[in-house]
Amino acid sequence: MWFAMFMREAVSRTMADRMGWFWMIFEPIAFITIMVLIRTQLRGTDRLIINADFIPWMVAGMLGFFLVREGLTRSHGAIDSVQALFAYRQVQPVDAVLVRTWVDGTLRTVVFALFVTGGLLLELDIFPDNVILALLGWTSLWALALGFALVVSVTAHLVPEIGKIIKMLSLPLMIISGVILPLNSLPHSLLEYLMLNPIVHGLELLRASFFEHYHMVPGTSALYLWLWILGLNALGLLMHLRYKERLKAK
Repeated sequence: MWFAMFMREAVSRTMADRMGWFWMIFEPIAFITIMVLIRTQLRGTDRLIINADFIPWMVAGMLGFFLVREGLTRSHGAIDSVQALFAYRQVQPVDAVLVRTWVDGTLRTVVFALFVTGGLLLELDIFPDNVILALLGWTSLWALALGFALVVSVTAHLVPEIGKIIKMLSLPLMIISGVILPLNSLPHSLLEYLMLNPIVHGLELLRASFFEHYHMVPGTSALYLWLWILGLNALGLLMHLRYKERLKAK
């Protein structure tokens, strides 16, 4: 049943919209192009990123953020998309969220691989210096996306306005997560609050795997990130267990 749901979701994501693959690739390219143009005007961004090239730094951070963003913004529609399948007793609301997160993560992984391949063809230093650490960083962000997806899928299904609010906050969240510009230049009094955001820790750990001597934002912690991951996933599973019947009925 899981395989059938996976194939159903994958076909729906890639084939239902003829421009689906195009937008998954074009969106990060457009963001990166705009930021490179802005950088050429400012001519100071490189000094804020220690021991890392701007474009690979941006690619790693942006694609990592998009992976987490999928869990936040796309999960609340997962349960509604499989309402008809609840006629089968073995299908539960949590299955829809797990399958959608798996499909989204798989597609984002393919897009990331395409960017790395394209960067190498353009002679950019975009291949990770530590492949194992890169895989761990990417997997951590994927697990964080799953945790957000489990929690948001329940809360946004019960209170639909939450889904709209989350979509509105996606751009501000990108900014405060250090995706567009490095956080190292910010004053410590502000940085200590921004570092409460677990996405920052995941992105910095991913970037550190690409650049051997990269200076991460002070306070970056893999332990803190995984406490968030475990907490969100545990909370999300408990919420799905608690509200299972209401999710099916609505």
